[in-house]
Amino acid sequence: MGRDPRMTIPTQWVLRALLEEPDRELYGIEIGNAADLPSGTVHPILARLEGLGWIESRWEDIDPSAEGRPARRYYRMTASGTEQARLALARAYRGKRVVALPRPVAEH
Repeated sequence: MGRDPRMTIPTQWVLRALLEEPDRELYGIEIGNAADLPSGTVHPILARLEGLGWIESRWEDIDPSAEGRPARRYYRMTASGTEQARLALARAYRGKRVVALPRPVAEH
């Protein structure tokens, strides 16, 4: 902990999606939809954030065949991750002419 991930635009969008309700668990597709990013972009970012201790994850406890879908992995911010993410986003925006990144508008 204590170090920042690469603060690419997609990483910033994933963090912003998670920080909207930091105590809420979201599964990967929900995060991708909120950030308007494909799964292949979101999941490596989530893995990096989890490696830093900024988020934690768990597999839902279901029988996937009974549900007719794959089990979902849920993610949420840790307390220290919430603080670190907010600071990292602030540093990413510091010195930029743009005050905040526009959030992608996900189509439903």
